[in-house]
Amino acid sequence: MTTYSPRRRASTDNSFLAGLQKRLPDILPPVIAIAIFLAIWQLFSLTPGATLPGPIKVIQDTWILIFWPFYDRGGTDKGLFWQIWASLQRVAISYTLAAIVGIGLGILIGTSKVMSKALDPLFQLLRTVPPLAWVPISLAALRQNEPAALFVIFITAIWPILINTAVGVKEIPSDYNNVAKVLQLTKKEYFFNILIPAALPYIFTGLRIAIGLAWLAIIAAEIVMSGIVGIGFFIWEAYQNNNVSEVILALIYIGIVGLLLDKLMAWIQTLILPAEQK
Repeated sequence: MTTYSPRRRASTDNSFLAGLQKRLPDILPPVIAIAIFLAIWQLFSLTPGATLPGPIKVIQDTWILIFWPFYDRGGTDKGLFWQIWASLQRVAISYTLAAIVGIGLGILIGTSKVMSKALDPLFQLLRTVPPLAWVPISLAALRQNEPAALFVIFITAIWPILINTAVGVKEIPSDYNNVAKVLQLTKKEYFFNILIPAALPYIFTGLRIAIGLAWLAIIAAEIVMSGIVGIGFFIWEAYQNNNVSEVILALIYIGIVGLLLDKLMAWIQTLILPAEQK
């Protein structure tokens, strides 16, 4: 039988308070900054002629979306959870494909001077095309909204992965290559024991940049493609219906999800990379 222990309870409370006090210097500055930002935003919204709602008005207008994110009335009339979930699924599919193709092509370019000379100008040209510019091309080529959106994310996310991987392979120290020659490593042994470990920091840099671009691209793609469930189309539909508060709420959710995706990639990086390469 479990007995109540006031001493243990007091010890737990003290350790919690001590932990909170230790983290206070990290927590307090951003909390204060956000509070000041919200106060300034609210004051600007009260000025004569202001067209954007303040934070209080946004909460009043969108409290249903905030507290019931899982509602589903069919079609595109769904809560924010389903809108974001649909967008994240598209990002996951296209980002995975971009990672596979980008790392593969990056290794090919990094290990072959001929391929680098042949393909580098083309890649440098294509990577400067903004995501929105790919939308009409993808719609004309694929004829359907869903695959067109996937292609826009893929083509936007692939370049930082490809370029960083190629740079990582080219920057492998010559000592590593000399050791590989002395040990007479096979191509498979060189690939797994020298090339991939040495290029991993560059590859992860590209992957972290790409996840942010992929999230931005899905928003751009969904905004101009009608009839898609997703946070981008949700923003466009809210704007068309003059629901500015819903647009602002969706932007806040987009920022939070983007931040979480970046933190997720950073966490995966810490798990995979050796300590001396972090």
